[in-house]
Amino acid sequence: MSFSALNTAAAGLKTTQAAIGIVSQNIANVGTTGYVKRSLDTVAQGPGNSGVAIGTINRVFDENSVKQLRLETSGASYTSMMADVRTQLDKLYGTPGTTSALDGVMNSFTLALQTLGAAPDSAPARSAVVAAASNLATKIGSIAEGVQSLRTATESQLSNDTSAASGLLSSIAQLNVKIAATSDDGSKVALLDQRDQALNSLSGYLDVQASVQRDGTVTVMTNSGMTLVDRASAASLSFGGRGTLGPEDSYSADPAQRGVGTITATTPGGGTIDLVASNAIRSGSLAAGIELRDTVLPQAQRQLDDLAAGLSRSLSDTSAVGTPASTTTGAGFDIDLTGLSAGNAITVSLKDDKGAQRNLILVPSKLNPPAAVNRTDVADPLATIVPFTLESDPAKLGASIAAALGSSFTVTSNGTVGKEGAVRILTPANGATTIQGISASVTQSKTADDVTNGKPQIPLFVDGGGQARLFTGSFDGGSQLTGFAQRIAVNPAVAAKTESLVKMSSSTPANDVSRPQYLHNALTTANRTFSAASGIGGISAPFTTSVQDFTQKIIDAQGAATATAQFLDEGQSIALATAQSRFAGTSGVKIDEEMSKLVGLQTAYTANARVLTAARDMLDTLLRI
Repeated sequence: MSFSALNTAAAGLKTTQAAIGIVSQNIANVGTTGYVKRSLDTVAQGPGNSGVAIGTINRVFDENSVKQLRLETSGASYTSMMADVRTQLDKLYGTPGTTSALDGVMNSFTLALQTLGAAPDSAPARSAVVAAASNLATKIGSIAEGVQSLRTATESQLSNDTSAASGLLSSIAQLNVKIAATSDDGSKVALLDQRDQALNSLSGYLDVQASVQRDGTVTVMTNSGMTLVDRASAASLSFGGRGTLGPEDSYSADPAQRGVGTITATTPGGGTIDLVASNAIRSGSLAAGIELRDTVLPQAQRQLDDLAAGLSRSLSDTSAVGTPASTTTGAGFDIDLTGLSAGNAITVSLKDDKGAQRNLILVPSKLNPPAAVNRTDVADPLATIVPFTLESDPAKLGASIAAALGSSFTVTSNGTVGKEGAVRILTPANGATTIQGISASVTQSKTADDVTNGKPQIPLFVDGGGQARLFTGSFDGGSQLTGFAQRIAVNPAVAAKTESLVKMSSSTPANDVSRPQYLHNALTTANRTFSAASGIGGISAPFTTSVQDFTQKIIDAQGAATATAQFLDEGQSIALATAQSRFAGTSGVKIDEEMSKLVGLQTAYTANARVLTAARDMLDTLLRI
């Protein structure tokens, strides 16, 4: 009996010492990032389970809390980056209502035009208009440059984050190998901590889920179902960055058309997958970076391009609107397209026999065959787009349009209007499709120097990329709209001859208010159609308003988007904090709890020592007999 008590007490001391070691390890790692609280399991042994032995060292781990933590970490990284870049973007426009903000600079320009209308013969008033116009062009350009700087910074961040994520995938695979080969409990739990910490860090870059296998390794997949790590094998991620980005640089699944970097996953077998094209990344900083670079910031650029285009063409173009016409064989509209330039799109509104309405957009080009048109660069992306070659002879305009439209329409030159560019477009009287209206914005000057064209329209703003040229919305040589916000400039011909702001021709009186009033009204009251791609008023239909109001709508939209992003980030931060608290509550070390355990273990150790002493005394007594 004494020998049995001696062995049991010795085993109890050994087990208690091991438990004290675990508690001391927990206490020493309070606050250590990635450390998960340990516990020691004991097992009964000996005859009748009379003894005790050290079992396994386990981590106090709640799988659900870990999954939630990783989910919220991905979400928080996404919303944080979105809110940060959105805030930087909003600051580019300035504080609304101040003189240096975009709306303030626009208001200063319209006020200068209004002042000129009151004193058209005032040289200082004319100079003030040119100065205000120059400030507005500069402001639009500086915001657009800021947008591209944010895109470039996002591209760089994507490169860094991709590299970091790839390194974590490799580390997880290596830790899988070590965990599978390790039998020592103390070493294994340390490796498990390292692997979980790597998984937590990885979730900040992209949305992942980990499945533990029977051998202790994990398989890591994106929430979209792509496997990134399978035991000892890991995919490598790479990013083909493009450095400095411009407005013409955009993402395409076709590498030959791609102007920005993409994230490529290379499998252990050598296969490659474009994670951007496959939409495999849906959360985390990588998802936010992709959305910002390819959607949010390009839309901001498009808004500025549309504003610059509207600003230029509202002053240089006349709005041509068709008048109803009919014959015995068909019905349609007459429209005067005299002076039509490449890019001056003609919109034909149609209705079929079921009542559905759609637009057909004719886009003139000086090239033969006509230049291709990207549908995102026209006002209505859902419209049928028909490019056609614009002949140098205005008398051939009707024939050119007829050739482009085909036999479903009848197009003729209509001399009754009295203009060389007048055409009549009809559909058959018994046809399934009817024309509801025709409109076009026609540039009135032939060159940028044509500032005294005898009409109230004037090319005050021009395309300043290289040699100043008219902005007509042309697609010859690429979309003139793309990046126009960076290139818009005051026409040097107007700056050198400020009286052209008043004098439509050499015979115009110096105090004629016609042109100044027209220019003011063209910006403040006349409506223009802005593209659906700008996102103002929705992304599926064009938006019609004045240039001045469109400016305000841009500022309002950016401010609202920023406020929403910040609100979502605040909410996600709370969700992350809750998940972290839940994880810490189950897996974190609590000093009070560990100290309580330590006191209990000290008592147990003392008790085992007393049993050992009693057993020894009994043996000594026997030996003395």
